[in-house]
Amino acid sequence: MIDFLNVSKTYANGTKALTDLSLHVDRGEFVFVVGSSGAGKSTFLKMIMREEVPSSGSIVVDGIELNKLKARKIPYYRRKLGIVFQDFRLIPNKTVYENVAFAMHVIGAKPKDVSRRVAYALSLVGLSTKAKMLPNELSGGEQQRVALARALVNHADIIVADEPTGNIDPEMSKNIVELLNQINLNSKTTIIMVTHEVDLAKSYGKRIITIQNGTVVSDTAHPEIIVDGNDDFVPETAPSGFYQAPTEDAEIESFLSSYGNESQAPEAQSASDGTSEASE
Repeated sequence: MIDFLNVSKTYANGTKALTDLSLHVDRGEFVFVVGSSGAGKSTFLKMIMREEVPSSGSIVVDGIELNKLKARKIPYYRRKLGIVFQDFRLIPNKTVYENVAFAMHVIGAKPKDVSRRVAYALSLVGLSTKAKMLPNELSGGEQQRVALARALVNHADIIVADEPTGNIDPEMSKNIVELLNQINLNSKTTIIMVTHEVDLAKSYGKRIITIQNGTVVSDTAHPEIIVDGNDDFVPETAPSGFYQAPTEDAEIESFLSSYGNESQAPEAQSASDGTSEASE
């Protein structure tokens, strides 16, 4: 399903984010990714989302070689992904229902499909009775469940969860991970969850990949690559966000409207890559 082969990434300022990183994730796996601040976790996620491309090596997701993916095809690729952010990314002036439905509207879904699937997604996360509420009327855990429903509503093949428990209390954190676990078990959706909460990850008995200095140093599914000294691993003391939290509602609208939208995402993607793929 997901293959990283000898992937390295060096940014323009000389920062080496990933170094010869290789791993394989099977379809339907639930994988936790842990590592200290600056270890390369954010770059790893950005590679999966095709926000960044490797300096060397190759990445293949569901048969798609991301290195060679043209800009105009990136939005269609991203429709395979459901993304859950640490800071929820809900649109403040839209109801719970509208926030989840928005993810379908931007890809041109039929109204009858929107109604049916949004209702199902809200039911799945236990928020059917709060569909008409605004985000500020919900608890942090409820807001994160709305974000999860939004990630699920388009039947994503892969859920990418970046510190989804970073802004909620410990009890709700367990509830969110349990919900992801049930989704994984019931629908065989592949789930990649980055977290600083190592003990939480360990409590589920799932595969845990540890990244240090831009490479995999421990993989519970492949104990042969555990390195000496990994017992000294110290997790982050605070979550590191994938994206900086936006300060304007318009920015949230812009981000969401570009997700899976052919007319907007390629330009934004080319800008973030610093490449000129649109000319390919």
